[in-house]
Amino acid sequence: MPTHVIDEIELIIEDVRGGGGGHPPPPDPRDGGDSGDSRQPAAQPSGGRHQTALILGIASILMFFFTLAGAFLVRRTGNDWVAVRLPPLIWLNTMVLLASSITLELARHRLAAGDLAGFGNFWKATTSLGLFFIAGQLVVWRNLAASGVYVASNPGSSFFYIFTAAHAVHLVGGIAALTYVLFRSHSTTRLPHSTAVQIASYYWHFMGALWIFLLALLYFGK
Repeated sequence: MPTHVIDEIELIIEDVRGGGGGHPPPPDPRDGGDSGDSRQPAAQPSGGRHQTALILGIASILMFFFTLAGAFLVRRTGNDWVAVRLPPLIWLNTMVLLASSITLELARHRLAAGDLAGFGNFWKATTSLGLFFIAGQLVVWRNLAASGVYVASNPGSSFFYIFTAAHAVHLVGGIAALTYVLFRSHSTTRLPHSTAVQIASYYWHFMGALWIFLLALLYFGK
């Protein structure tokens, strides 16, 4: 499995914890050592670096999956290709993932309205739906294996497992981001809450759109 997304998530977490690193500049001797009211207020950190890291992460994920998609389209022309019939459960899992994007937007609307309790409830619902999606994918893989369809059965089954498993791994990163936003300590981090919510939301919606792309590829490319 690729590790580039894990590295980028660690970079974001390090930025959040360290606030970008570095040390404050020494006091100006011309101030006479006065540390009272003459001290300027600390500048508020910008979420630009985190948004840049998100964009780079999404770009690398797209490159990875587009490469797989290209290999899929070329390989499916082989004589040994046997397409995997999509299990009915995978459509239910898709509905669960789409519903999580709806609850995520409801959470953002509640936050914008100043309803922190409503935000927390919808955010928890989004996280729970993400976990349900992962659990549903595990059931899909188990049912396929029980019917004799394994990763090494044929090229078609190999691509099915690779696509769905790679997406699940990246989605787990999204669940980790949602959980971080939910349980983060606002008093010990310099990353604004609204910025954290925005970054996690963009990544989650991206994973939903990516899943629709992969599902269409598996369905129409069989």
